[in-house]
Amino acid sequence: MNAHILLVDDDTDLLKLLSMRLTAAGYRVTTATTAEGALTRLAVELPQLVLSDVRLPDRDGLSLFGDIHARHPTLPVILLTAHGTIPDAVAATERGVFGYLTKPFDGKLLLAKIAQALSIATPGGQAGQNDDEWRAPIVSRSSLMAELLAEARLVAGTDASVLIRGDSGSGKELLAQAIHRASPRAQKPFVAVNCGAIPEQLLESELFGHIKGAFTGAVSNHRGLFQAADGGTLFLDEIGDMPLPLQVKLLRVLQERSVRPVGASQPVPIDVRVLSATHRDLEAAMAAGQFREDLYYRLNVVSLQLPNLAERREDIPLLANYFLTRLADKYQKQLNSFAPEALEALATAPWPGNVRQLYNVVEQVCALATAPLIPLSLVQRALRAAAVEVLSYAEARQRFELDYLVKLLKLTDGNVADAARLADRNRTEFYRLLQKHDLSPGMFRSTPGVAD
Repeated sequence: MNAHILLVDDDTDLLKLLSMRLTAAGYRVTTATTAEGALTRLAVELPQLVLSDVRLPDRDGLSLFGDIHARHPTLPVILLTAHGTIPDAVAATERGVFGYLTKPFDGKLLLAKIAQALSIATPGGQAGQNDDEWRAPIVSRSSLMAELLAEARLVAGTDASVLIRGDSGSGKELLAQAIHRASPRAQKPFVAVNCGAIPEQLLESELFGHIKGAFTGAVSNHRGLFQAADGGTLFLDEIGDMPLPLQVKLLRVLQERSVRPVGASQPVPIDVRVLSATHRDLEAAMAAGQFREDLYYRLNVVSLQLPNLAERREDIPLLANYFLTRLADKYQKQLNSFAPEALEALATAPWPGNVRQLYNVVEQVCALATAPLIPLSLVQRALRAAAVEVLSYAEARQRFELDYLVKLLKLTDGNVADAARLADRNRTEFYRLLQKHDLSPGMFRSTPGVAD
């Protein structure tokens, strides 16, 4: 796909001439004649580069650049003027403008400047081309995601540690994989581990490895995930759930660039780029003493914030149809599209579970569909099912017991003898239930009374 350039100039003849020249050079061009028109265009679709005149009817190009830079700091801007001076050029470049050319300008020089800006904005790709393979699984056309992906592409070319923030289901691991694919380490392993899903006693061995006999059950040497990712990328998902003792050891690994397997006497050197992710507020966790500040700053060299699905609603129809195509193959059904009202229902739903929840809804629709066009009724049914919280039997019983005990104790004003009688349980058994749910009779007494 050709790179997209936004041209901003109130001279319609020059705008037409530049559009023809850039289109002939292989670029996709959109235009605006005012600064406000340019900002509107940017809100609709983010280009790879902005080429703007300095003198515009509503305000000057440097003021427009200030707005662009505040909203999209990685978007390169080249300014054109018939009134250029050296001080203007110096001031513009100091503020972050990529290029500053004086009219009349040389066409070859302009094309060279554009190619240079695009090569820096999309490292690893050819100027004038937009290679989307690295981010292919991330389906989006929203300006929020376009800006996030532009930042991700820039940081991918470095070895900086990246902390990806976002709610559950927003696609943190997909973004981590995209950064790995766009990096110089793309041909090496990408290894992911969920720090909250592995028991604490096993996590150290999984990350750093162990030697034979290091503990009961260690019948052979085991390479940890750091060694498995050597030369590539290790993705630490839900890093906020990592126990404090392991945070100390992880910090040492990042500082010394070597791991010591459990039971080993010598460290093993490693070359790993670390990406991490969390849905937790790590600043609050640090304040509560649950996350080490030194580790936080080591992991958070660059921070990327994934938006919730509700913040990028323009992507919902795109994602729904993308999932429909994939799942139609899985279920071996002829499913073409959603009815317009069905797509509207999807686009306006709240989506607390983000992209993962949308995928689950589309999968249910595909499993039940009997016609190529998905009707509104089927989408509404899937959305209702998604809204119902499904608990395990143990969780449902636990929740029922707590609700039941609270209602009984409120009814009896905290009198355990009366509550146990109503529940048809003896007092000893009833007290055990209260202890299990961390309840005290005194919490329910309207006036202080004699202890039971």
